[in-house]
Amino acid sequence: MTHPAIEPGRTAVVTGAASGIGLAAAQAFARAGMNVWLADLPGEALESARAAVATLAAVEVRAFALDVGQRPAMEAFAQAVAAGGPPALVMLNAGIEAGGTLFSEEATWRRILDTNLWGVINGIHAFAPAMIAGQKPGAVIVTGSKQGITTPPGNTPYNVSKAGVKAATEALAHDLRGRDGCRISAHLLIPGFVYTGLARARGVAEKPPGAWTPDETVAFLLERMAQGDFYILCPDNETTRAQDERRIAWAAGDIIENRPALSRWHPDHSEAFRRAMDG
Repeated sequence: MTHPAIEPGRTAVVTGAASGIGLAAAQAFARAGMNVWLADLPGEALESARAAVATLAAVEVRAFALDVGQRPAMEAFAQAVAAGGPPALVMLNAGIEAGGTLFSEEATWRRILDTNLWGVINGIHAFAPAMIAGQKPGAVIVTGSKQGITTPPGNTPYNVSKAGVKAATEALAHDLRGRDGCRISAHLLIPGFVYTGLARARGVAEKPPGAWTPDETVAFLLERMAQGDFYILCPDNETTRAQDERRIAWAAGDIIENRPALSRWHPDHSEAFRRAMDG
């Protein structure tokens, strides 16, 4: 069983498609018989990814170079895709970490938020209206992060961007299900520990045993989409769903129990958190 948007001959769009989860998704859609548009920053990596996907099946595979944080560029991308009709599936996956902290300079904050958050908002605005009007089954997939839910200390701009992505995608799902006759679904992909270019950029030269591959992550995504899940919370080789559920529940419990912010990392609450994780 597959999601009804994943149909041979229809079109899939993937941003952040030059590597990692985005490339693995583009490959999976091509293998399913879909025509695929890959979008990423201009450069050799994007063209290499397009060529690699094109070898997998007798489908149309095109590349579009853009900065997803720029609304005019995203609108131009949507117009190019629309020449063949609205896409069946849009995966808004582009994201960066950029090593930001709470007190990073404005340029770092803007670079992360422009790509991670505005890239999603721009993509929703550019693609979703035509998909809705097309009255065919479709899907919008947005790549979030567990850090956007539990917001651990450090890397604050990234956490803020992914928390915003979660809120925007939830709002999209609510909007879509409230439209009469709308056949578009929204899905928030929440990866676990995945070995991608972001990990390599941090100096991780080989896939750690605890990490999933991008292909494993995309396989889980497609399985859960077929089941109709909105929150696609991925485990990995070192973290189970039960552990993720306890961490997420603890983060929400900070508000309910009126604990200090980020109490999981607070010395007065660390032992209680450990006991909670032990079940």
